Amino acid sequence: MRLLISFAALCLACPALAAEIEAASRVEAVTLYPDAAQATRVVDVDLPAGASRVLLRGLPATLDAATLQIAGAGEAALTLGAVDVRRAPAPKLDGEFETSLKGLRDERDAAQVKADALAAKAAMIQAYGQKGPARIDDKPLSAQEWSAAFDLVGSALARTGEELRLARAAVAEIEARIKAQEAARPPHGPRGAAQDVAVDVEAPSAGKYSLSLTYRLRGARWTPAYEARLTMGDKGKGAKLEVLRRAAISQRTGEDWSDVSLSLAAFPAASGASAPEPQPQKLEFFEPQPMGGLMRAVPAPAAAPPAPEMADAAPKRREAAKPQMAQLDFNGVQALFRAPGKVSLASDGTTKLVALSTQSPVAELSWKTAPALDPRAFLSAHFVNGEEAPLLPGPVTLYRDGAMIGQGALKLIASQEGADLGFGPDERVTVTRSPVKRKENEPSWYGQTKTETRDYKTVLRNLHDFPVALLAMDQTPYSETNAITVELLPQTTQGADKDPEGKRGLLEWRLTLAPNESKELRLAYRMKWPADREVIGAP
Repeated sequence: MRLLISFAALCLACPALAAEIEAASRVEAVTLYPDAAQATRVVDVDLPAGASRVLLRGLPATLDAATLQIAGAGEAALTLGAVDVRRAPAPKLDGEFETSLKGLRDERDAAQVKADALAAKAAMIQAYGQKGPARIDDKPLSAQEWSAAFDLVGSALARTGEELRLARAAVAEIEARIKAQEAARPPHGPRGAAQDVAVDVEAPSAGKYSLSLTYRLRGARWTPAYEARLTMGDKGKGAKLEVLRRAAISQRTGEDWSDVSLSLAAFPAASGASAPEPQPQKLEFFEPQPMGGLMRAVPAPAAAPPAPEMADAAPKRREAAKPQMAQLDFNGVQALFRAPGKVSLASDGTTKLVALSTQSPVAELSWKTAPALDPRAFLSAHFVNGEEAPLLPGPVTLYRDGAMIGQGALKLIASQEGADLGFGPDERVTVTRSPVKRKENEPSWYGQTKTETRDYKTVLRNLHDFPVALLAMDQTPYSETNAITVELLPQTTQGADKDPEGKRGLLEWRLTLAPNESKELRLAYRMKWPADREVIGAP
């Protein structure tokens, strides 16, 4: 019967003459957090009776020694002693390899010196040919002497040029040999193998034992990613929504993970364990700084909100096979997904997608339009998260009737909480907005007020063979000063919800359009302000 390790003598120091046993280890399980990882490493070792020291080499430099925990089992009760985590010694270089590489570099340098000398010689010959003497012994050169000089310079330049070509080719050939040898340099050890761990143990009898080391690693992460697939039912009934939750995992811990059991925790490992404590906040008068003092930093203006992303109508073939999902363990506080099978992940930052869960909630379809901004109606599906675990914020790829229509983003959606997903514009619900009247009254010699009137008409039409629920949104300007007034005119369509959610100036009409039905909305308002003032923000 295998017995659990006793931790009663955790601080026990093994005798100085304890046998040191170097053991091989493997990463067996990993729990991945959004900001870190927790690895479980297993060691199988044959121990003699008495005190021993088990040495594990090549553990990653990203290992956090403060989080190291040790457990294990064996044929008899095993006692743990001191645990030593130390930086691994620098690997010894291959002396023969380095000597050979140094010889190649010396040969390259000598060949480069020869090539440089030949290049200088060729330059001198060219300079002599361009500025050679026209006279010898104060006598002008004859035609025969000029011809001999030409031949001399030409032959010297040709000979030197050929020697220079060969010298440069020799330099290039040696450079290639150096690069090839550097590429074949023997590895110094596993990537990131910068720490060794030694564990003092005492076994009551010789036998087979196993140790497991659990520790936290930096340089690993996962982020949520989603797919949402909406299939329209016949005549708008029975619409189906499928939400697939995935994890994009990557790691640069310094050690590859091969065939490990992978779990994914929903919340960061570094998140606070306790609620923050409010601190007293003092309110006092502002005391201006002297002119020579430091300038106060002025915050940069907030970035403008991104424009709505246009739908991509490029079709994408749907996979026929269904991915195997992870098992969810939820204790009411923390959600833990256990990936199916074994997972391998290189320590090079490569991203791998792992399917976690899928749900098919009831989808309630609706349409929404803001014709003053975009003369289209957008399809939306409302659903309730039916899983025990929350849907974490992340990107979502959207599909409608098998075609990818773009990407969106999910906010945090708690269990049993509702949310809306947009599925792009619907060309079978048409929207047309046009001005009916735009009137600007300039004040007369006796007038003190300037008046402007706006009047718009929006026509909504449903070309589907089923009714649609449509939310139409429009707006008027608003003012926070009594000197500027904005009033709705009687021709405005009744039944609008004004200032929804405290958004001033907004109006919302909730309509139901029968198949092939059209409805008209009117929005008319009048703005007034003192004639001697200018306003900004008027449409």
